[in-house]
Amino acid sequence: MRKKLDLLLVNPSNRKKMYGELSSSLSAIEPPLWTGLIASFIRAQGFSAKIIDAAAENLGERETVDRIFEEEPLLVGIGLIGANPSASSTPKMPAVRQILNLLKEKNPEIKVGLYGIHPSALPFQTLREEKVDFIFRGEAFYTILKTLKFLKFKEGSLNIPGLWYKKDGEIVDGGWGKLVENLDELPFAAWDLLPMQNYRAHNWHCFGRLNQRDHYAVIYTSLGCPFNCKYCNIHTLYNGKPLIRYRSPEKVVEEIDFLVKNYQIKNLKIIDEIFVLNEERVLKICDLIIKGGYDLNIWAYARIDTVSEKLLRKMKEAGINWLCFGIESASSKVRESVGKVRITQEKIKKAIEATHKAGIYVIGNFMFGLPDDDFESMSQTLELAKELNLEYVNFYTAMAYPGSQLYLESVENKLPLPSDWAGYSQLGAESFPLSTKYLSNIEVLRFRDQAFSEYYNRDEYFSMIEEKFGPQVVEHIKDMLKYKIRRSLLQDSKVR
Repeated sequence: MRKKLDLLLVNPSNRKKMYGELSSSLSAIEPPLWTGLIASFIRAQGFSAKIIDAAAENLGERETVDRIFEEEPLLVGIGLIGANPSASSTPKMPAVRQILNLLKEKNPEIKVGLYGIHPSALPFQTLREEKVDFIFRGEAFYTILKTLKFLKFKEGSLNIPGLWYKKDGEIVDGGWGKLVENLDELPFAAWDLLPMQNYRAHNWHCFGRLNQRDHYAVIYTSLGCPFNCKYCNIHTLYNGKPLIRYRSPEKVVEEIDFLVKNYQIKNLKIIDEIFVLNEERVLKICDLIIKGGYDLNIWAYARIDTVSEKLLRKMKEAGINWLCFGIESASSKVRESVGKVRITQEKIKKAIEATHKAGIYVIGNFMFGLPDDDFESMSQTLELAKELNLEYVNFYTAMAYPGSQLYLESVENKLPLPSDWAGYSQLGAESFPLSTKYLSNIEVLRFRDQAFSEYYNRDEYFSMIEEKFGPQVVEHIKDMLKYKIRRSLLQDSKVR
């Protein structure tokens, strides 16, 4: 007789709605690191755990539900978090709702909980609107563990930090989950429970070697962020406050070594909100990677005001070939209004120049439609992006993601928000960004899509790409530009 499974964790698939046609070949398929971490933590406490990565296995909602019932778990945990935490939580809700409805239709007694940014940001609303038993709010490790102990052994009670549920029709407020104080005590993610052969890097991550996007993994060296940008909701993954905790450099590289030796990892993403923050620590990690002799293609996030020439040279030597900078806007007024301070035009240009000088490629993140944006400021942002002529750019629209200060202000000011959670997807058909003080969301979205086409369809850009990566990558980008994003909002004549 098969031993009953204690915990089944599910990474739902909503790729088509989030990325449209881009989901077929251009977007990455990234391991659900948080789900892997929770699974390994629970196993280390003596419980059994499995993972269904519906996104990596391309499972629809019904197929996912069928797989869940095959496992007969004591508790199902569904994650609303991806490798881009802010942008990949709320857009998963339509798929999650369908899974929940199908699960409860088939067996109303099955116990299901949600974890991740969206349910942590809106625990009351989620419990009211969805057919779910539990919300694991914030960092879910200890909350899920104690819930399992109660369900399996009737140990303790459901008065657990971070656990929200209904009792006699009323919602029980469990506050925030307990944080892990020493990250080195967390075991490696449960890589053995994930379909490692299915993951692939972003297309730009492998410019120059587009046929080698597999053997891909993500890793963290820190959790949290000490900054408090209004448009970001990452703090909701922890306890709602700015903070950062670090793993030791030795533990980080020990896991990299494990991934290389056991899964032949070549492409690696450092998932930290800001990896390049503490220079001494980053130098130590790079030295250990160099000492290990790994042939890796790594990318990570950095801030304009935290890079130095010494650090950049060392990162390149360690295999960090790409750095992503959140530039957001060319307007200091627009940036500062959302908490992006200490950044100037001069600092932006100097940091990019130094990064390129070290031989590291740059992804620039830009955002259109922040509260103080108008056509002039958005045009300045586009012109700055062109002037920098970066190897890759992401043009986002400002979204009031649940859990962000921007969401609270938007609700308070009664700004139009998406009527469906799918409206929070950046590249989906139902994308519904914020309006600004001066522009409708239709004007913002139209500008964003035109800016994307304008940036990439430039001779200066193609010449730079061909020089750095060869003509094959130029043709790849031209093929990428053939994909046209369908936007329901732009077909609607009503200006919101």
